[in-house]
Amino acid sequence: MIAAFEGWNDAAEAATGAVDHLIDEWDAELVTAIDPEDYYDFQVNRPQVGLDDDGGRQLSWPTTRVYLARPADTGRDVLLIRGIEPNMRWRAFSKELLELVDDSNAQVVVVLGALLADAPHTRPIPVSATSSDEELTASWSLEPSTYEGPTGITGVFADLCTTLGVPSVSIWSAIPHYIAGTPCPKASLALLGKVEELLDLAIPEGELPELARAWQRGADELSEEDPEVAEYVHSLEEQRDTADLPEATGEAIAAEFERYLKRRNKNHPSD
Repeated sequence: MIAAFEGWNDAAEAATGAVDHLIDEWDAELVTAIDPEDYYDFQVNRPQVGLDDDGGRQLSWPTTRVYLARPADTGRDVLLIRGIEPNMRWRAFSKELLELVDDSNAQVVVVLGALLADAPHTRPIPVSATSSDEELTASWSLEPSTYEGPTGITGVFADLCTTLGVPSVSIWSAIPHYIAGTPCPKASLALLGKVEELLDLAIPEGELPELARAWQRGADELSEEDPEVAEYVHSLEEQRDTADLPEATGEAIAAEFERYLKRRNKNHPSD
């Protein structure tokens, strides 16, 4: 099972963008959706009205959907969870997802997330994979989860997996905070690269590399047009290059997360 949720856990739509890519590239089939009535505040996540293929009015409710993918030449099935962080009853919501794990006999749960960080857009997107499962940590050479602080539905779901003995891994990407207003396909690509590495599962890239390059060009133009941004990016580059790390450690990701929370609370004191 590979899961991602819109909202607090999904900076620049990197995590849900990765799952959307898998749904498209693997031609995944929608198999079920969670009843949203018990989990969503419809004044926060409003239903959408649109037109169907025949021009009729159609109401679409915010929910979490489950897709089944059968990647070619792998002999493996993958459940893809593409949802929205619920507004209430998180434990019951997570238990519904765990029932899907039991019913499908899924062997491992992969939860994707993305956070804002002091990372330069000119360098590889930092990605961290952690797990609280000792066997998984050892066999996949993962980092133990050491983060302490507020969490989202990804953390609650992963914690329930641990409690019930379901092997799970959390994969997070760090998004440059100064350019987080648009989707970041470069981060989605980085997340999928880590999924591919851990699961030993070939993932077709499709148009994602070109979208990542377009994002890179846009970020370059932004920094070139604003001297203050350019200077800031240069300082981040020096910090990154001095550290000489191709990827951030789990502790570094946690530290970035804490900085993100402080920045978020400063900008949104009423949240």
